[in-house]
Amino acid sequence: MENEVIEFDIGLGGGVGSSGREVDDDGVDIEHPVDDEDMIDSPQNISGGGGFGSGSGEIYLPEGDLLDLEPYEGMEFESEEAAKAFYNSYARRVGFSTRVSSSRRSRRDGAIIQRQFVCAKEGFRNLNEKRTKDREIKRPRTITRVGCKASLSVKMQDSGKWVVSGFVREHNHELVPPDQVHCLRSHRQISGPAKTLIDTLQAAGLGPRRIMSALIKEYGGISKVGFTEVDCRNYMRNNRQRSLEGDIQLLLDYLKQMDAENANFFYAVQNDEDQSVCNVFWADSRSRMNYTYFGDTVTFDTTYRSNRYRLPFAPFTGVNHHGQPILFGCAFMINESESSFVWLFKTWLMAMSGHPPVSITTDHDAVIGSAIAQVFPETRHRFCKWHIFKKCQEKLSQVFLKHPTFEADFHKYVNLMESVDEFESCWLSLIDRYDLRDHEWLQTIYSARRHWVPVYLRDTFFAEMSITQRSDSMNSYFDGYINASTTLNQFFKLYEKALESRNEKEVKADYDTMNTSPVLKTPSPMEKQASEFYTRKLFIRFQEELVGTLTFMASKIDDDSEIITYQVAKYGEDHKSYYVKFNVLEMRATCSCQMFEFSGLLCRHVLAVFRVTNVLTLPPHFIVKRWTRNARSSVTLEEHASSLYTNYLESHTVRYNTLRHEAFKFVDEGAKSLVVYDVAMSALQDAAKKVALASKNEGRAVNVNGRSKDDLMRHRSSYNLSTGRSHMTASQSLSEEDMDRKIGELINDLESANRKCELYRANLLSVLKEIEDHKLQLAIKVQNVKISMKDGT
Repeated sequence: MENEVIEFDIGLGGGVGSSGREVDDDGVDIEHPVDDEDMIDSPQNISGGGGFGSGSGEIYLPEGDLLDLEPYEGMEFESEEAAKAFYNSYARRVGFSTRVSSSRRSRRDGAIIQRQFVCAKEGFRNLNEKRTKDREIKRPRTITRVGCKASLSVKMQDSGKWVVSGFVREHNHELVPPDQVHCLRSHRQISGPAKTLIDTLQAAGLGPRRIMSALIKEYGGISKVGFTEVDCRNYMRNNRQRSLEGDIQLLLDYLKQMDAENANFFYAVQNDEDQSVCNVFWADSRSRMNYTYFGDTVTFDTTYRSNRYRLPFAPFTGVNHHGQPILFGCAFMINESESSFVWLFKTWLMAMSGHPPVSITTDHDAVIGSAIAQVFPETRHRFCKWHIFKKCQEKLSQVFLKHPTFEADFHKYVNLMESVDEFESCWLSLIDRYDLRDHEWLQTIYSARRHWVPVYLRDTFFAEMSITQRSDSMNSYFDGYINASTTLNQFFKLYEKALESRNEKEVKADYDTMNTSPVLKTPSPMEKQASEFYTRKLFIRFQEELVGTLTFMASKIDDDSEIITYQVAKYGEDHKSYYVKFNVLEMRATCSCQMFEFSGLLCRHVLAVFRVTNVLTLPPHFIVKRWTRNARSSVTLEEHASSLYTNYLESHTVRYNTLRHEAFKFVDEGAKSLVVYDVAMSALQDAAKKVALASKNEGRAVNVNGRSKDDLMRHRSSYNLSTGRSHMTASQSLSEEDMDRKIGELINDLESANRKCELYRANLLSVLKEIEDHKLQLAIKVQNVKISMKDGT
């Protein structure tokens, strides 16, 4: 004992040890190796069955010809590794997994002189270890140790050979059959040729599942491959990790260069406990400026984190005023823990001046969802519906094969339901019809339905032109540039090309909007107004809704004096109706389809109500600036240039609707009885005479400095012509006829001056608009010159 150091796994005493050293009562150094059970890729207990715990009383022995392969005391090996390999080979044939348990070292030279190999089910897990006390275990691993005593002990002889000094063959658990033995940890090894094939297929963009299929076909069966898909996945992950660790300095150098060249460039780095880089975020000046104009809705695209891609790349994107994807920043996520996502979202928010978006769309991921809830508590979080549909192809493949009509019904009930109650009813009908109440995946996505089913999200702005369409911003900004084979070395050039291409497309869309006129399809003033405000793509979308009103009928079904409710439906399709509530005095309307709340464009149902109520132009509060051609400008010139015409139409519309609304109430009350009818008719005739008289005198009842003509006549004796002359004496006073003529001339002069002022104002606004257009055209030319210069170099 005095000349030896004892090393052993604490499992000999019935538990799991962590790496470290301690000293026993005899002063001997003790090392605790890492436990196999706590490894990420540790397999689950496949053998199952009884025999858990030493109290089962059952002994399981190898049978048949396997007895001939047993070790025995005195058996010699050339080395420790040879003994280990023999015992592991024996274990593979018998049906159990092995591990190294204890060892002794010589105090003279530190060399190992004794080793014990045991069954992987030896000992018991110690659930009271310090390392489990300090942290919450979210996914506890399966307990695999049951106190098995099977082992092989070897000692090194003076000759240098190793001899078996002890062997226990009995197990207290069932042994694994031959067709499952490849799942045991000690028998899962990726050979050199298999690694080469995995590397080649990974470089080609294949994921672990497809790679395993190729390996099974190559080796003639899963049992002959020698490892599982989990091992393949972990090997690929480690490959990517090593590659990224080697290339991450390239990214940091690139960001430092960009920071030096651009004043408003932003980047941040998160380090782990070892001060190694684990996550990086950056945003250029254009991305940060984009957010000030279009940061109401954001997509966090994590597609590139998948094993199919070699880059843990995650961009923040949005939608500009042309409906094109735009960039709000990018991240490289090497560490994908919840705390890392919290760091990323807080860092991104700081780069965007601390203003959270109205809504954010991400993939269906519990870790990301938890981080968003912490950083953006007031932001509406949506899971990408199309990613969920894609996942359904995998999770529901057997259901699709068994029930060919299920997929169509599934998409219909998710996309086309008009109310929450309708969706809930149809979902229950769906899972009952196909007997899927216990389907785990369907239960999972149903529990998260408020985050991805459209009917629950329509009250929030997501900048989508249709509730049922796919968001263009999701996984499309870098489409055509970054793919499964892109490496970090290639990334920088492709990233810059993508930015240039997207910027050029926006410039082209701006040019088309400013320099071409759309074809109008109706004589409606509202269509002409919209063509002058919206960008080209948005106007075409609005035009579709406006033309669509021609097939809809709007019928008043309720009137509570302030708000009128209309039922809107296609002709002959009253069973599928929408309901529009219209406040006549405030010119505000809401529809049950909630398209305006979801997309920022009025639906055909509200426009149909506007048509029947003689609303000729869009009220200002229904024109969302982020969809207009001046979305990036702080001045909306077109609004001012056309304000005279718009104000006239709007004021006339408001007066018309208010009078008609009051008249309808008058008619309803006046027709209740003959007596009331007579009174109503008499009052109506008196009112008609007063209206006619007011119309006749309207031309003469012109105000001058807030006083009517009649007021001026009553005060004509004290009227001063304001020409610099003294007041007239009684003998010089003008006759009444001359006074009327002079007052009329002054009124005409004042009206002429007002018209000239309005004309000058309109001309000034027109000049300002031309200046703004000229500035935009210059910007386009400068951008084109820059692109040409880059192409030339």
